[in-house]
Amino acid sequence: MPHVHRSRSQRRGGPAAAREPAPRSRSGFIGRRWERTGTEPVTARSALGLRLLLSACFMPLFVAAAVLFAIWSTRSKPGSTPTSSELALLAGLCAVLAVLAAVDLTVILRRRRRERPPRRSAR
Repeated sequence: MPHVHRSRSQRRGGPAAAREPAPRSRSGFIGRRWERTGTEPVTARSALGLRLLLSACFMPLFVAAAVLFAIWSTRSKPGSTPTSSELALLAGLCAVLAVLAAVDLTVILRRRRRERPPRRSAR
């Protein structure tokens, strides 16, 4: 059988295969991270909707808290309670949590977009 040179898109099923939604078993960055133990259901799914709701609600809350703590830290007087360094630490912690919520939000939206079936055009 002669070897036929195929492009990458032809080996993976062509352009039509790129439009198909990714199955849940391959929805991770490189696929399934852990093998099934046999105790979880085959159709078990992550609560992406709940994660989306929580990330969308808490990201602006953490951003606002980080800004408020930073402003409070700059305006606090020496000897006041809480101290300026404690408020700066809280501002930094809130900023880190806001970044984590934003990263989780982007991961969830990418995963949902990849798993969603393609829209059919109205012809």
